Amino acid sequence: MAARHRLFIYHQMKYHIIKTTTLLSISLLILLTGFETQAKVYGDTVKWQTYPQLPTDISPLLIGEKIPLVNIPASDGKLFDLNANIAEQPTILLFYRGGWCPFCNKELAGIQAIQGDLVKMGYRIIAISTDSPENLNKSIDKHQLGYTLLSDADLKVAKAFGIAYKAPAAYSQILADGSAGKDVDKLLPVPSVFILNKSGAIQFEYINPDFKQRISPTLLKAVAQAVKADNAAK
Repeated sequence: MAARHRLFIYHQMKYHIIKTTTLLSISLLILLTGFETQAKVYGDTVKWQTYPQLPTDISPLLIGEKIPLVNIPASDGKLFDLNANIAEQPTILLFYRGGWCPFCNKELAGIQAIQGDLVKMGYRIIAISTDSPENLNKSIDKHQLGYTLLSDADLKVAKAFGIAYKAPAAYSQILADGSAGKDVDKLLPVPSVFILNKSGAIQFEYINPDFKQRISPTLLKAVAQAVKADNAAK
């Protein structure tokens, strides 16, 4: 019995040493990369996710790549199958920070101003943010938006697109309120615009780490027309 007890203690010590070593390795990773790593222990397994600390550190999907599967709430709270909708027609997909951001509000209003022209070209417009469905409705009413807004409150989609990064501490309450508490990792998306074909492949993207800089409606309309012409010529 004594031998078994010693063996049990040995394995327990070994387990805790391995767990501690793993967590120390994660801490070292943070110091070496400048990324924030959040670790969770599940039984004998340590899982962690690493998020860029700065918007300049992101690794977004590239032109030519296909977008991941996306099924998130729309402003009415019902799940919206992004891929199925994109399969129906080419899509201009925007990621913005939230209705609390004045630069995002200006961008949303600018897109609304050219929506008619983009629709005539055959495009669908969809915008995704950290806002809860309730807060999406506030933006729709405020700017009289005629296009679809989707809620990526936990930033699962932004992470999959490679555009999520750790928000500065000053944004903590804003993100908590805007996402209805779902942005638990306190992340933000780098504002982005993607033009997608019906197969979900990225044909154009505009991603600027400076959230104050957005593609102008005039330039977006010109790019959308150029992409359409290029597709027609193939």
